[in-house]
Amino acid sequence: MTQASNAGRSHATLSVLTYNIEGLAWPARTGRSPALHAIGEQFAALRQSGAAPDVVMVQEMFSGPAKAAVAATGYPAIVSDPRRSTASQPTGLAPLPGKARLKRGELGLRFMGSGLAIASRYPIIDSDLRAYGKRSCAGFDCLANKGILLARISIPGVPTPVDLYDTHLNARRASRAPAERNLAAHDRQTAEAAEFMAQTSRAGHPIIFGGDFNMRRSPERWDNFSRYHALRLVHQACMARGSGCDVKMSWDGDAPWMDTQDLQFFAGGDRVDVSPIRVEAMFDGSPASPKLSDHDGFLVTYELSWSQKIAAVGGC
Repeated sequence: MTQASNAGRSHATLSVLTYNIEGLAWPARTGRSPALHAIGEQFAALRQSGAAPDVVMVQEMFSGPAKAAVAATGYPAIVSDPRRSTASQPTGLAPLPGKARLKRGELGLRFMGSGLAIASRYPIIDSDLRAYGKRSCAGFDCLANKGILLARISIPGVPTPVDLYDTHLNARRASRAPAERNLAAHDRQTAEAAEFMAQTSRAGHPIIFGGDFNMRRSPERWDNFSRYHALRLVHQACMARGSGCDVKMSWDGDAPWMDTQDLQFFAGGDRVDVSPIRVEAMFDGSPASPKLSDHDGFLVTYELSWSQKIAAVGGC
């Protein structure tokens, strides 16, 4: 983080990476241990050199080596879950369209947790979580207890904490559930995420929402998501004329957010404004950043700004 002051306003930066580390357990994946070990080593080296992101939002932290990789990053503050046994809240919803099939994992049992974690260089002063409802999953995604995770961080010098949310929504084809069924599950999870955020976000806190949203090339999923979430999409903010956002990655077409699962959304608070000022890829196969997962990391640097008249209350 860097801080500066000008024209009666103070400024700081916050870099946030969302990264699906492909930490699936056997039999879904085999041979992932070396790459996962390398992920932990890469982050530890970046932290040693001072080049690591301030915050990392992780998805698919399922296997033992995946959990060890996140622990090995060396971040001083890490929260994770929901766990396999975390109870979901009753929703009163009717069954999803179509029939549940045992052969595609719709057993009514969870064999894994959510695979979510948030690692921060700054103190996490509060955290919360929600497991999505038992009738809000489709196909093989039902084997994991998917949900949403909150980490509230305190940044020295910044007047208010920042609320960080991480999620991994129901897959499409990979779920092996029919399109109508997996679309309905995604819609329900999206609604539950919005409800959880409304219940847990503090009035006036800036919000950053990242993860694997599984909306690539699906206008239907985007339409559903937009009904529930009014946060700004980083891609759209950075493409706006005069945004001042430095795009250091390849974006094709007029809607590049439709080409990826990995996204970030944001909203300012009543005392601290937020805007993305740089976007770039990590672990994308470039010479300085080896590809270690089936996803690239999506790194966004945000500028936080506030009036100098506001007393700073950040810190441990």
